Amino acid sequence: MAGKVRDIMTGSPVTVSPQDDIITVAKKMRDEDIGAVLVTDGGGLRGLVTDRDLVVRGLAQGGDLTKVDVGGVCSEATASVSPDDSLESAAKLMREHAVRRLPVVEDGRPVGIVSLGDLAIEKDEESAVADISAAKPNV
Repeated sequence: MAGKVRDIMTGSPVTVSPQDDIITVAKKMRDEDIGAVLVTDGGGLRGLVTDRDLVVRGLAQGGDLTKVDVGGVCSEATASVSPDDSLESAAKLMREHAVRRLPVVEDGRPVGIVSLGDLAIEKDEESAVADISAAKPNV
């Protein structure tokens, strides 16, 4: 059984620049079949943007979406973990910050993402969250 974040995290995270427009970011998410990307500036973590952020904070604004920068719709990285943090500390941070995903940062650089689904699969593979998280999308 895994004990550290590095054991369950998704490594090599997809990153985008705060200046990228939300259409470009949405296409990247589609092409990579992911629901969240890390927003980096100069290699350092600035935030995280989800498919929901793109819709609620971007698309809902209307107008020319090629002029809406992802830096303006991303969530600030209020919490992160290191690859060597325990799974318990990651779960605690998710609870405290009411987030479903945490960036994994090492030496000031993002190296992965750990999600609520990752934790559920590891800790209780029989749970509904684990079952849903492990399923491949029907698209």
